[in-house]
Amino acid sequence: MAKVNHFELTADDPERAVKFYETVFGWEIGKWGGEADYWLCTTGEKEEPGIDGAIMRREPGMANNVVISVANMEESIEKIKEAGGTMVSEIMPIPGIGYSAYFKDTEDNLVGIFKWDCDAK
Repeated sequence: MAKVNHFELTADDPERAVKFYETVFGWEIGKWGGEADYWLCTTGEKEEPGIDGAIMRREPGMANNVVISVANMEESIEKIKEAGGTMVSEIMPIPGIGYSAYFKDTEDNLVGIFKWDCDAK
């Protein structure tokens, strides 16, 4: 089984969204790496059920989405296509963390897949 391990909230003004979620829910939010408009969100204590996520700048055609961990990116992409989904990105490395890609399901929902790999470059 593949488990949802991350969410991404899109925002026209990410800094405004960060302030909102910090104020309303007490999330700990910090900007992640370099130039990207991407803020990681810690939504609770590690021992509590639930997932952490991120806030990112909304680009045309983007929506809030969830990210699902997979064991094999290529195999998952083939299954997505065979089941009627459409890939909307190539596999993208996240150096030192892993690989991600995005697809639309049969209902036009944007969803991410992610493979952990500390050797990603």
